[in-house]
Amino acid sequence: MRPRLAALMSASALALSTLGAQQSSRDSHSPRAPVSIGNYPNVAGLRLNFRDRDLERVRGVNVTVWSAYAPATGVVKGMALGLPVTDAGSIEGFGTGLFGVGASDQLRGIFLAPIGAGSGGRVRGIVIGGVGAGAGGDLDGLFLGGVGAGAGGDARGILVGGVGAGVGGNFTGVAFGGVGVGAGGRAKGLFVGGVGAGAGGSMKGVAVGGVGVGAGGDVTGIAVGGVGTGAGGNFKGIALGGVGAGAGGRLTGFALGGVGVGAGERIHGVAIGGVGVGAPRLDGAFAALAVGGRDVHALVIAPAYFKVEREGSFRGASVSAVNYVRGSQTGLTLGVVNYARTVHGVQLGLINVIADNGAHRFLPLINWGTR
Repeated sequence: MRPRLAALMSASALALSTLGAQQSSRDSHSPRAPVSIGNYPNVAGLRLNFRDRDLERVRGVNVTVWSAYAPATGVVKGMALGLPVTDAGSIEGFGTGLFGVGASDQLRGIFLAPIGAGSGGRVRGIVIGGVGAGAGGDLDGLFLGGVGAGAGGDARGILVGGVGAGVGGNFTGVAFGGVGVGAGGRAKGLFVGGVGAGAGGSMKGVAVGGVGVGAGGDVTGIAVGGVGTGAGGNFKGIALGGVGAGAGGRLTGFALGGVGVGAGERIHGVAIGGVGVGAPRLDGAFAALAVGGRDVHALVIAPAYFKVEREGSFRGASVSAVNYVRGSQTGLTLGVVNYARTVHGVQLGLINVIADNGAHRFLPLINWGTR
């Protein structure tokens, strides 16, 4: 009798142990509802915890006092509330904290924090931080930071920073920065910086900088800089610089520089400089105290000096105190002193010199050539 009783008791204990283990397994993987207090990994409903560790999933509201133990894990779908801080691996929905709200992987939804809000990865939606708003990865949506707003990757949408706004990659949209706006890659849209606006790559759209606007690549659109506007590559559109406007390659369109306008290869269009305008090739209409180039096909107004480099060519008309064409002239020059190597056209001035014209190299008032 006793052996049978002992066997029955052992079997019962084994069954209870197995049932307890199964129940424990269900507790750790099945969501707890509707209210959970403590560090439970899986909750559907309201979850209250001081500081998260190894969070898996919350569907509902997750309320924490402090940021999670690194690395922050899990997904919160619904609302994340920090008293004063909350974070998770990813948050989808709405998040806010007295100090801050963040995610190690992704934020998706609407997030507000008096100090800061951001994600180590991607952000989609609306993020507003009293001090700053940031994303370590890409950004899609509206980003507002009292001091700064930025993304380490690409960004599309609206980016506003009280001091600065910038992205490490490409940017498409609208960006405002109290001091500056910038993109490490390409920029496309509207950019306004209190001091400057720039892009490491190309820029398309409208850019305004209190001091300067510039891009390491091409610029297409309208660029206005209180001091200067420039492109490391080509510029196409309207360039306005309080001091200067220029391009490392070709400048096409309209350019105005308080002191000067220049290009490394060519200016095609209309350029006005307070002191000078110059490029190896000029095509269009140009006005400045001094204008110069190697090949000039244009209307030129240069009260002080107009020069064409050696072996260069000039086609058009020029009005200047001194017209110095060290190559061929086709058209008209009007000035006090006119000089050209060869002329197919007319010189009008007090002194007119055509170096290769044997019949009348020097003439007052008017000189002409047919070559």
